[in-house]
Amino acid sequence: MHLSELARTREGFADVHYMLGVLHERRDDVAAAAQSLSRALRINPAYAEAMLALAAVYERQGDFERSREVTERARARAPAGDGRLDATTRGKLANLQAALGDAYREAGELREAIDAYRRALDRCPTFHDIRLRLAVALREAGLPHQSLAELERLRRVNPGWLDAGVQIGLVLYALGRSEEAVREWRAVLEREPGRRDAAMYLRMLGAAGAPGPAGPPPADPGVPIRRDS
Repeated sequence: MHLSELARTREGFADVHYMLGVLHERRDDVAAAAQSLSRALRINPAYAEAMLALAAVYERQGDFERSREVTERARARAPAGDGRLDATTRGKLANLQAALGDAYREAGELREAIDAYRRALDRCPTFHDIRLRLAVALREAGLPHQSLAELERLRRVNPGWLDAGVQIGLVLYALGRSEEAVREWRAVLEREPGRRDAAMYLRMLGAAGAPGPAGPPPADPGVPIRRDS
């Protein structure tokens, strides 16, 4: 039986509408995807995967405010950490949650990775390396505006962190803001002339001061998956 038939005959099953929404999104029918995912959430308002999927669909439609609202709703429904835990234990649990996010990201399960990174940050908001990995996963999941918001948050607390600068350039490029991306990568190279990733992206764009054939940047290696958490 096709999913569309299941949706008609199993109207009260949120999973069916979620899967149908994901299928519509993969076929680039974002309007139908939004409708199916919204229906899944009407049936099960706590369906975290459907919320994140709907946020991605809204982002593709250019409705960034609704995308942000749905993402915040998903975060609000996540179980809170135990405030009675000491800082060391919270840190260990946050790193374990982040390691789970790394495993999900490595397997291509980006929405689960995003959720895991957010849960880690709920425990330890100042773990900036985890926020950087969250930003990369958001961009890879098709949520560049949310990714940029996380990276700008990192920049406010640590303006000199070059890894964040490189990633900001990639998000800006993904948003079609190539000139701003070039400025970001040049700023990184001014601080660290031997920075290979920033130099590579500039060469691939054929930017002045970084000679090379013009063209889009290659696939970003992103933030390495850590094994020491």
